[in-house]
Amino acid sequence: MRTAVMAAAALIAAPAPVTLGGSVAFAAPATPTAVTTAAEAGTVVQNGGPLVVPAGEEGAVTLRFTASLPAGVRGPVTGALHLSTKLFEIAGNSPVSENVIRSTCSVNGVAYGACRWNMPFMHDTQDADPPSLDLPTVTAAGTLAYTVTLDADVTADALVDKEARVELKDSTGAVVAQGTVGLDFVPGTPPPGQRGTVHARDKSGVLWRYEATGDVTRPFAARKRVGGGWNAYTAVAPVTSATADGRGDLVARDKAGVLWYYAGTGKPSAPFAPRQRVGGGWNAYTALVGVGDGSLVARDKSGVLWRYEPGYRGPFEPRQRVGGGWNTYNTLTMAGYWDGVLGRDKDGVLWKYDRAGSIPGPPFEARLRVGGGWNTYTAIAGAAELGRDGISDLVARDRAGKLWLYQGVRKTLPDWRHSFVPGPTRTLVGGGWNTYNLIF
Repeated sequence: MRTAVMAAAALIAAPAPVTLGGSVAFAAPATPTAVTTAAEAGTVVQNGGPLVVPAGEEGAVTLRFTASLPAGVRGPVTGALHLSTKLFEIAGNSPVSENVIRSTCSVNGVAYGACRWNMPFMHDTQDADPPSLDLPTVTAAGTLAYTVTLDADVTADALVDKEARVELKDSTGAVVAQGTVGLDFVPGTPPPGQRGTVHARDKSGVLWRYEATGDVTRPFAARKRVGGGWNAYTAVAPVTSATADGRGDLVARDKAGVLWYYAGTGKPSAPFAPRQRVGGGWNAYTALVGVGDGSLVARDKSGVLWRYEPGYRGPFEPRQRVGGGWNTYNTLTMAGYWDGVLGRDKDGVLWKYDRAGSIPGPPFEARLRVGGGWNTYTAIAGAAELGRDGISDLVARDRAGKLWLYQGVRKTLPDWRHSFVPGPTRTLVGGGWNTYNLIF
């Protein structure tokens, strides 16, 4: 009974007026706080459906979504777009570039300029949040229409998200709108330094340059003229892979047996610097092949292969004997990038020699059989990336003058190593390639 009386007294006493100097004043009511629970939160709806984001040179694409906020939300409103894929370190470093995605943001037609991406990655055993984009801080409104541009480079391949979560919060940190948007990161056109180039010499001695587009359905851009006079050479061999940014070195042997070195300039319009004389006596060799790392192997008339490492004071160090038996091959070509050598034997079987990378020591791992039937081709040339998967590729010309593209594939070996070899399927590039007497 005593407890009930005290409770009743408290209820009666609570609203009692306070007398100050004879006047009556009421205590000001507390200001209500706008707290929105997840159940009360508004929605986020993407405009136009899921967005494909090419990871490459295509340029920016535009993401649009609209947030509907519940009544009574107090600003400012902050927000973020959260991806779902966590990033794992690669050799202690982030798997993506520093500016893997460049974005601008606007809300309700007001441009806010660049908006910042956060790209934490998991290091050792330390966990990390998924990547996220900071959305602009804006004044609260019933509807907020967001426009976000996304310009992703090739390293965005590591972002395999199919959708992202958008979350908006009010001034108290309460979630006031949430939802998902579709973002599909797909391989895009690699930058020029990661796209390969194929060179071809016509019968009049003019050298032409075919730069890869990154699209295997039309693998080469229109050819570019490098220059004339290349009929002076009986052999031409890249020693580093030619790329669309004008890089890639090569050697050329003239009819007198003198070897010349052409350094890449990095200028696609003039890809080679003036030649430098290496030395004479190179008519002793029946084949010259770059390994891809700047070194050169040369086969003599008895079938012995010799290795020339890059020099410190000149193009090459004194030669080292690799071994005999290389006359079994009627075609030898660089595999592309730093990837070793491909050889076709007299039976039409193609073999891959991966670069061992040991100096001193054998330059190649044990050979790997790629497959048979390659005698149908009159020219075979390994190349750097002609598609979008980062693997060396190969082109081959048949007797009718048609050029075919074989995209490289990753092959796992029994000892858990892997090798990149020409894949089992080919794509037609086009006809008319019999006009060339040399393709490399």
